[in-house]
Amino acid sequence: MNKKQNKSKNIEEDFKPLEITSPRTAEAPGPNVGDSCCSIDGKTKRPGAEEHGEAAEEAKSSYIPTAISLFLLLAGILLDYLDTPWFTGYVRLIVFGIAYVLVGWRVVWHAVKSLRSSFFNEFFLMSIATLGAFYIGEYAEGVAVMLFYVIGEHFQEAAVLRSRRSIKALIDNRPDEVGLVTDKGVITVKAKEVRVGDVVQVKAGEKVALDGELLSDRSSFNTAALTGESKPDTKKQGETVLAGMINLDRVVQLKVTSAYENSALSKILKLVEEAGSRKAKTQQLITRLAKVYTPIVFFLAVGLTFIPYFVVDAYDFNVWLYRALVFLVISCPCALVISIPLGYFGGIGAASQNGLLFKGANFLDLMTQVDTVVMDKTGTLTEGVFKVQRVEVLLEDKAWFMSAVAAIENVSTHPVAKAIVAEAGIAYQRHSVSKVEEIPGHGLKGTVDGRELLVGNGRLLEKFNVLYDPSLKEIVETIVLVAVDGAYAGYITIADKTKEDAPLAVRRMRELGVKKLVMLSGDKDSIVQKVAAELQLDEAYGGLLPQDKVSKVEALKAEGRMVAFVGDGINDAPVITLADVGMAMGGLGSDAAIETADVVIQTDHPSKIATAINIGKKTKQIVWQNIALAFGVKALVLAFGAFGVASMWEAVFADVGVAFLAILNAVRIQRMKF
Repeated sequence: MNKKQNKSKNIEEDFKPLEITSPRTAEAPGPNVGDSCCSIDGKTKRPGAEEHGEAAEEAKSSYIPTAISLFLLLAGILLDYLDTPWFTGYVRLIVFGIAYVLVGWRVVWHAVKSLRSSFFNEFFLMSIATLGAFYIGEYAEGVAVMLFYVIGEHFQEAAVLRSRRSIKALIDNRPDEVGLVTDKGVITVKAKEVRVGDVVQVKAGEKVALDGELLSDRSSFNTAALTGESKPDTKKQGETVLAGMINLDRVVQLKVTSAYENSALSKILKLVEEAGSRKAKTQQLITRLAKVYTPIVFFLAVGLTFIPYFVVDAYDFNVWLYRALVFLVISCPCALVISIPLGYFGGIGAASQNGLLFKGANFLDLMTQVDTVVMDKTGTLTEGVFKVQRVEVLLEDKAWFMSAVAAIENVSTHPVAKAIVAEAGIAYQRHSVSKVEEIPGHGLKGTVDGRELLVGNGRLLEKFNVLYDPSLKEIVETIVLVAVDGAYAGYITIADKTKEDAPLAVRRMRELGVKKLVMLSGDKDSIVQKVAAELQLDEAYGGLLPQDKVSKVEALKAEGRMVAFVGDGINDAPVITLADVGMAMGGLGSDAAIETADVVIQTDHPSKIATAINIGKKTKQIVWQNIALAFGVKALVLAFGAFGVASMWEAVFADVGVAFLAILNAVRIQRMKF
């Protein structure tokens, strides 16, 4: 089934809860991103604020028996080295036995529990190898294997908790209490108790707890928690302010528009937490491979123990059993099944820190394969806000011209009309306006201060037999022609401004290997071609309906191209769904964007498209580095162990040591600059 056909409109159905720690079982055959695949605590937790604290406390409490075990191991090794007379027999067994039980009882217990479902797992291998070491009298090595295995677990758990805290600190920073405005004044209440429609007060320097509409005149907000951008964003009365923003200027009031659990920030946090439910193909491959090669190595170890009996003259059972135990320790797949999911989780965390939300680790992989990026124009490559570019007036009173046109346009809700009214300011309010009539497909007709005005396109003036320069039709921008008292009086051009970082976005995408850049837009073709030429895109098509965009993307996919489409996530929902990777531009507050797209760009910056590709490539690079490291070292030590060259200490490095190095490599992606 095509991945897009399998998309659900409901995020709850798309994603399963992400767990911090859970041993792999038959019911949960593979690790989710962030899972402790070799975890020994056997507990699953929802990564909320309280659970994070509990998990951290549990991790700290488990350090105590680990520290005692390490002390007993070092003391035992020292006493062995000094050849202490009393440190023999049962005394020696008891000291090393206590050290073993402190760190190994959980592993052995999970090995016993998993016998019914998943016989060949890391718990079984570690238990057999270490108990076997005790059987042949290698107490110190048996304790060391289990101890360093558990220490590796501690590092892995710390890495996961650190990754989660970095994401949580970035986006889930809402205060628990808010100032609710009532008839009796401002009272402090729990944010969860505030209802939609209530008015809350936010002081300067405070974080916004709930989505709302700004009732005050204006204020500046730090939006870094949502967009990753440190540049202040000035909001005016009536504009939307989102939970997670920080009020910078003055005391303001907001009318709440979303409940605490339904805010845009809550949806974003939930999206990041659940992203691990979708595994990358590399993760799935390693999980399947571990299930195959682990039993193979186990039976090789059994063969290594008993086959030499038939071919070696001086056969010593304990010698060959020791080699087999080394073999078993090395074969443990922890380095792979821990570090690889952690690598993808690190990539998702790095993306969120850069204003990008990936709905799953699989989309990190897909971004590395994209060779064609198709983009909408308005709101993606351009600001999406029309502005007056040029005003040509034949009348002597130019100020009257602009304000009179705005007075007529004020009755319209068209984006062009709004742009003209915004340019004129409040001056239009002083005019007397009457008999305003909208002529569909043409423009507006009305009377301003007793003078008749025609405001619209060329067809409007032609309809009323008003002569004008026909060369004006060649102007690329949207043009508004004006006639006063039956005579042509001038024109106003309106255009959408190209975003500042659009040229940077195009350059970076080409540097990252994108071979084809295409723009699809419903705007008129002359404007589309002008923007495309300015940005040096490969292809551009204007005047398209949503179904036309779908046809264009289908044609590109038919050529065998890996297509990413970037749009606003609402009008472009069909083509976002069709693309191999759908990306929503400016997805904050847009349910359609969050539900339809695979990647949500929290800022309006097209340069984030290249950032998404770059993060995907770096994540994949780190994952394959870990695979090569784990397989390379394990293969080498396995060969040495089979011939008796490697001891249990080398086996510990091949398993726990490599896992530790792989974890360090995986988490470094969050320190990278993109």
